[in-house]
Amino acid sequence: MAVLVTGGTGYIGSHTVIQLVEAGNEVVIVDNLSNSNKIVLDRIEDITGVRVTFYEKDLIALKDIEIIFKENKINSVIHFAALKAVGESVAKPLEYYSNNLIGTLNLLQAMKKYQVNKLVFSSSATVYGNPESCPIKESFPLSTTNPYGATKLMIENILKDICQADPSFNVAILRYFNPVGAHPSGRIGEEPNGTPNNLMPYITKVAIGKLRQLNVFGNDYDTHDGTGVRDYIHVLDLSSGHLKALQKLDTLCGLVIYNLGTGVGYSVLDLVKTFSEVSDRDIPYKIVERRTGDIGMCFADPSKAQAELNWHAQYGIKEMCLDSWRWQKNNPNGYEKHSR
Repeated sequence: MAVLVTGGTGYIGSHTVIQLVEAGNEVVIVDNLSNSNKIVLDRIEDITGVRVTFYEKDLIALKDIEIIFKENKINSVIHFAALKAVGESVAKPLEYYSNNLIGTLNLLQAMKKYQVNKLVFSSSATVYGNPESCPIKESFPLSTTNPYGATKLMIENILKDICQADPSFNVAILRYFNPVGAHPSGRIGEEPNGTPNNLMPYITKVAIGKLRQLNVFGNDYDTHDGTGVRDYIHVLDLSSGHLKALQKLDTLCGLVIYNLGTGVGYSVLDLVKTFSEVSDRDIPYKIVERRTGDIGMCFADPSKAQAELNWHAQYGIKEMCLDSWRWQKNNPNGYEKHSR
């Protein structure tokens, strides 16, 4: 029996696939490669010694997704596939609603048809909107400040309704915070197409000389230095949380929801300073206007995941920066076509 990983050649998906394979799981990946690279499959094989089954398909096409379930014995699904840039979602809301919602509905239709009843859903702390206080608990009120977050919240509500209607369906919703870092081998990391939307890959591209400077969106937030504060979590910690969630679903738990974060908030300038220290590279930056849809502070209370999943973050901010820098330094041009 196999675990189907949607978006499995993406940043978080690829790290999770590695941990799944190393834990002895059979894995099937489906990805449309819109924000990833097929070379990731070679890198996964280099690290694990296993060539993972891969389908270059889009969840928007239901018939294509059904083929995957027909050709493989799928036991559970980890669903990463989605458009995910906050700023872009504000500019292109229709694209985000169409892709993220229709793709997920098609996946759920295929799961129902082929009687697959275990799903780990990649949600986000954006479903908390602009929280009144931190750290954020799973019981906090839910709202959104951008279309990307709205798609995540809508999907959460869809999953809740399905679980209520069908007690045999088991879902773990993982609301994770800000993934950074890379595999310690330096072979797998975050390589977005075009200009990065997330902070760490932008910093690493400035450090390597691909970008001139970092734009810091706002320095007038109610934080210790005026820049936005986030809960940065190492991608390996995040990946291990998905494996723990799969184990939880094996207990036929119904619907469960967990924050995955460190419980510690760092500002943009904190991250810049730490990265400069560990890389010995200057990171020039410029303060610019706030970005539409952003909030001032967001960090997790991860105690529920610690208690119920026996999971906790093991990596600190220096390790996150070191691994991100190693990835970028070893792959200055990202996943080059000739590279293996």
